[in-house]
Amino acid sequence: MARSAAQDRDPLARVLAIMARLRDPETGCAWDVKQTFESIAPYTLEEAYEVADAIARGDHAGLCDELGDLLLQVVFHARMAEEAGHFDFGRVAEGLAEKLVRRHPHVFGDVRFDSEADQHAAWEAEKAREREAGGKSAPGHLDGVARSLPALVRAVKLQKRAARVGFDWPGPGPVLDKIDEELRELHAELEQGAPRARIEDELGDLLFAVTNLARHLDVDPEAALRGTNAKFERRFRYIEEALARQGRRIEDADPAEMDALWEEAKSR
Repeated sequence: MARSAAQDRDPLARVLAIMARLRDPETGCAWDVKQTFESIAPYTLEEAYEVADAIARGDHAGLCDELGDLLLQVVFHARMAEEAGHFDFGRVAEGLAEKLVRRHPHVFGDVRFDSEADQHAAWEAEKAREREAGGKSAPGHLDGVARSLPALVRAVKLQKRAARVGFDWPGPGPVLDKIDEELRELHAELEQGAPRARIEDELGDLLFAVTNLARHLDVDPEAALRGTNAKFERRFRYIEEALARQGRRIEDADPAEMDALWEEAKSR
């Protein structure tokens, strides 16, 4: 594909031209041509998580690559929208620029905030005005929180929405009490041999309460769980490697051996 002088100067223009070529019904890529918003959406979510993973690992080279993959998703969706006559990438970028200026009057205007809390309140108020102006005014305070979000992320957003109107615990202490209460209820259901649906319901309540505690402690529950997942992987791999040095497989070890190696991994 021939490159114009503008594309040589502007990498984004080159990316947009490449995507247009890939989506060409006659000369493009068969896989790219047949994609839809719905078929691409799962990849968009996956790439966002891979960006977060690269950040968590401190992998800056990987982050650069993953950000490119995430940008591809934006370019892909914008190209499909342009083909359908809805909007193009330029409108996406223009809309973003306008929104950033509008939501930062303290930077691009004369507004001054006395605290970060005041700034955040103004940000949320501007978002509400935008929704109303766009005909998206929600009848309820919890409406508009995307259902496709990961459950932990969505739980925090729902809790924050409720907290804005005063429906919240006063601090971490009462939330810890709530966690104890939910744990007792789960114990009771298990002891009574409750059906799976009841167990799932009580476990969901417990997870929601733990998420609430994370919010009150200003901890991102997704990040906390990712860290614990990584810790579990490290310690489990230590068990596998320790047994492998003995010429054994983990399947051949008994629980007591694995527990001992787990504690050894923790101490290291």
